[in-house]
Amino acid sequence: MELTFASYNIHKAVGLDRRRDPDRILAVLHEIDADVIALQEVDRRFGRRAAVLPAHAIRDHGRFHVVPFALLPDSMGWHGNALLVRKDIAVRAVTAVDLPTLEPRGAICARLEIEGRSMQVAGMHLDLSGLRRRQQLRAVQAHIAEAGTMPTVMMGDFNEWSLRGGSLRALGPGWQVLETGPSFPARRPLARLDRMVIGQGCVCLGAGVHRSTLSAIASDHLPIVARMRLG
Repeated sequence: MELTFASYNIHKAVGLDRRRDPDRILAVLHEIDADVIALQEVDRRFGRRAAVLPAHAIRDHGRFHVVPFALLPDSMGWHGNALLVRKDIAVRAVTAVDLPTLEPRGAICARLEIEGRSMQVAGMHLDLSGLRRRQQLRAVQAHIAEAGTMPTVMMGDFNEWSLRGGSLRALGPGWQVLETGPSFPARRPLARLDRMVIGQGCVCLGAGVHRSTLSAIASDHLPIVARMRLG
């Protein structure tokens, strides 16, 4: 089974032209055409923390449904994290992962069923502090281990500037950090802040950054994308 995964920090749908344009973000998602997408910064940070991508717009897009998790009535995700999956993918469980943090950060983990096969996906937005990032990655791994062995993908904005060191050293054996390339800042990407990490049962067939006329201005991050085979 082959699937496309993507992660995208949409910067609350505010582009480099300082305009909030949810339709532009949805157009980028249409370009990516992934099966599972982790989004970061999908909700406003203050007030009612309303979603910046209207639910009806995602429904009208036709391909995705939102993994149901929002704890607030106007939100899409939790601490700005959300997961979109192809409409024929079943969501069997979804939970929040408690992260040690000084900032409002979080992670969500979903168990999906695709043509009778189970897998896990974790979407996250990690701390600016290196110490906290290491603690947060350990917390996500501990949560994943509780669910048992199955193909697993962790992805999101890791806020990690180091290529292979820093908080990535907190990853246990069996995890592979994919070489997706620099994704930040969008206009002239230099840093690999957005990461995708796969566990046993996943084989990467190709990974990279999605660059297009729209993605270069829609957010301050570029989306990262990987095609994988699930064993």
